[in-house]
Amino acid sequence: MNTKRTLVFASIIILLSLLAGALVYNQLPDPMASHWGANDAVNGYMGKFWGVFMMPLVSLGLLGLFFAIPQLDPLKENIAEFRETYNLFILLMVMFMTYVWALTIFWNLGFNFRMGSALLPAMGLLFIFIGYMLRTAKRNWFVGIRTPWTLSSDKVWQETHRMGAKLFMLSGVVTIVGVFFGEYAIWFTLVPILGATVFLYIYSYLLYQSETK
Repeated sequence: MNTKRTLVFASIIILLSLLAGALVYNQLPDPMASHWGANDAVNGYMGKFWGVFMMPLVSLGLLGLFFAIPQLDPLKENIAEFRETYNLFILLMVMFMTYVWALTIFWNLGFNFRMGSALLPAMGLLFIFIGYMLRTAKRNWFVGIRTPWTLSSDKVWQETHRMGAKLFMLSGVVTIVGVFFGEYAIWFTLVPILGATVFLYIYSYLLYQSETK
């Protein structure tokens, strides 16, 4: 997907969420439920204005940041090599955040559903796509597995991201499976992602040590 089309589609999604929020504003409680625990019970609230408009506004800010990154990165020519995948990631992130916002709105309008069961499949799919993007990412300062060792060597970057792609895709699948485990589902997200992060940090260090020897 090219950059202009990504910007247009993402902007439309954010604009529609702002308009939809304004349309249902008077039907929503104040304060609104905004946080849920592992057992899907509400454990946090926020004022109605921020409950309705904070997520779209954050999405708008992130959209601007995502488009600024390729211009700020000293290795911008490397980002250009996987720019279409990066653009798709931008669009999927905006869609994911809009989906989370929509779940919050529907919950506060009185629809009954398990928040975790609705959220985890989307998180799993996002992790799977991140894994796909890692497979194509070239060395840069903003996107990917950035450790001192991956940033110092193209070979270490490539090997670490090859492994990272597999681990993130696997984490995505495990996250989706977590839907069937009720209050324990959160562990199907946290354990694989945190485990993959720690492993890849150490893995990149070992690769760099091996290369320097």
